[in-house]
Amino acid sequence: MKKFITLALVSSLVFLGGCNKQQIGTGTGAALGGLLGSTIGDGKGKLIATAAGTLAGAMIGGSVGASMDGLDLMKTNRTLESTRTGTTSSWQNPDSGVQYAVTPTQTYETASGPCREYRTNATIDGRRETVYGTACRQYNGRWQAAN
Repeated sequence: MKKFITLALVSSLVFLGGCNKQQIGTGTGAALGGLLGSTIGDGKGKLIATAAGTLAGAMIGGSVGASMDGLDLMKTNRTLESTRTGTTSSWQNPDSGVQYAVTPTQTYETASGPCREYRTNATIDGRRETVYGTACRQYNGRWQAAN
């Protein structure tokens, strides 16, 4: 189940100022967990897998989203802006003790500017979670989750 939960979590680790990061993480995790669950089984089994994926993604997405503070958001934004694809940027938050490792995995251009897919490994209270996402650079230079 842990592998399923980890894959289901596609939480947004790049947030706009003023947004509730736990709610964003919960919503994104739920949506993508449900999407992953919908690829499993047929009929009633598919419905159950979709529901389970939605719940699991929401729980973990909210947990990782809630763990990030301004320092973590700044470092994630900096990583997406200036770290080469395939290179990992790691840090440990001195206040929360949470460890992050963000790796941009693909960069591409859209009509509105650059977007990057990324993978984040977060270790929270000794539990490692892997998060996948896509973010696009906004007109103000900040990266916003696109999924």
